[in-house]
Amino acid sequence: MTDFLKALLDPDLVFLRNALFLGLIGSLPLGAVGTFVVARRVSYLAAAIAHSVLGGIGFALYSREALNWGWMHPMLGALVAAVLSAGLIGWVSLRAKQREDAVIGSIWVTGMAIGLLFIARTPGYVDPMAYLFGDILLVTSSDLWIAGGVGVLIAVILVVWHRQIVAVCFDAEFAAIRGVRADSIYLLLLLLTALTVVILVSLVGIVLVIALLTLPPAIAALRARSLGVMLVAAILMNIVFVFIGLGLSFSLDLPTGPSIILLAAAVYLAANGARRLLSR
Repeated sequence: MTDFLKALLDPDLVFLRNALFLGLIGSLPLGAVGTFVVARRVSYLAAAIAHSVLGGIGFALYSREALNWGWMHPMLGALVAAVLSAGLIGWVSLRAKQREDAVIGSIWVTGMAIGLLFIARTPGYVDPMAYLFGDILLVTSSDLWIAGGVGVLIAVILVVWHRQIVAVCFDAEFAAIRGVRADSIYLLLLLLTALTVVILVSLVGIVLVIALLTLPPAIAALRARSLGVMLVAAILMNIVFVFIGLGLSFSLDLPTGPSIILLAAAVYLAANGARRLLSR
């Protein structure tokens, strides 16, 4: 870790600082939105949204190289795809009472297939694995600005509608009786999930970002006695996992995304094991 701390001060290793800043920016929405995702038990919907993002990334890469749309950033393509898939998945989960899982699964794989086809037709070589599992070399300064703007938007939405979101997470039917527009708030939660997923796609990848969305809140839920404590703990754990995971990946020359996720998974398993031992 000492080498990692020294490397952060190296003026030539801008990509490393960008990766750390992106992880820190994403830790707040990941911990906050992830807490509501875990409380509402819609992790599978969040996973479907995350995987369908590849379609937007593939289209952005293709349009930038083949159509000369220089303004089309991969993260912008991911943002559009995430919002569209969140709306579609939310509508299906609310309206389609039969074969809901099959429809959502179709959206999941269709988004990935579209993305891979666009990437295959993009001039030059594009490694899809970098977007599936993350690559710190992909993190640019423009990523930080986009992630920062999205993070501020998520924070504002949570501040304005946090009470309604909490009510829908715990008991949507009772919230509807009390006058809360439960369906709209549910769609808003999926939209927040989509925005959150996009922030860290370039760092940990599409496949792994869902783990940072769900594991820290799941760990916090083992001991937290209130949703507020769970939310704060999840944010802090995300910060720790990103910092230590990035340091380990740099020091041991390992992929960044898997290093961060395996650290989070190890803590989750250890916390569960300790809870079982203490309960006995």
